[in-house]
Amino acid sequence: MNASPKNEGPPKAERIAKVMARAGLCSRREAERWIAAGRVVVDGKVLTTPAVTVSGENVILVDGEALPPAAPARLWRYHKPTGLVTSHGDPQGRPTVFDRLPDTLGRVISIGRLDLNSEGLLLLTNDGEVARRLELPETGWTRRYRVRVHGQPDARKLKALEKGVTVSGVSYGPIKAVLDKQARANAWLTVSLEEGRNREIRKVMEHMGLEVNRLIRLAYGPFQLGNLDRGQVDEIKGKVLKEQLGQGKRK
Repeated sequence: MNASPKNEGPPKAERIAKVMARAGLCSRREAERWIAAGRVVVDGKVLTTPAVTVSGENVILVDGEALPPAAPARLWRYHKPTGLVTSHGDPQGRPTVFDRLPDTLGRVISIGRLDLNSEGLLLLTNDGEVARRLELPETGWTRRYRVRVHGQPDARKLKALEKGVTVSGVSYGPIKAVLDKQARANAWLTVSLEEGRNREIRKVMEHMGLEVNRLIRLAYGPFQLGNLDRGQVDEIKGKVLKEQLGQGKRK
């Protein structure tokens, strides 16, 4: 990082993980793991803790390379197909979302995740701070899904989900689940929630005696999957991005 120009006051100091996230290298949590692994050097010293603040006057190296300057935040919609892991690397060698993205996007990270067998809207960004902000439950953005289950949902049990539910000792927040269609052994539901924990819909449906055999994310807050084809990427332009990020809580 270069020194700040003169006559602009002292350079602003921020936590190293936040600076790395803003540069688009990774999320804050990943940055903390990279620091613990000895991959980050500040002014010639290998960091062992993320509890370090840095400014434009510090020389920061990650994996021996200078930390790139923070670029303007960008956001993309991606139609994730099934069969891809939402990770930059998979110990089992399975294909990942990032293996399939165009090289022109550069380094991006996902906002939240979709599991291997889930599909639909996945938001991508080059800014770790944007990812962190949009993932927080406090943002209040609703995630909406189209879900096919094997079984016959009970309307009363679906309605009860709006009060939250506890499954295997884990408490989940309110879930709105509406039965759209029952077709013999399968049913289609529209499911909306605000938190979206790991495999939450699958676990809750299993708790109700229903097996999810297809799960498609249709919306993440104000951003919609729309008619985006499988595997297609579409950038959300700067003006729209600024408008949405500037409006705080939005359903």
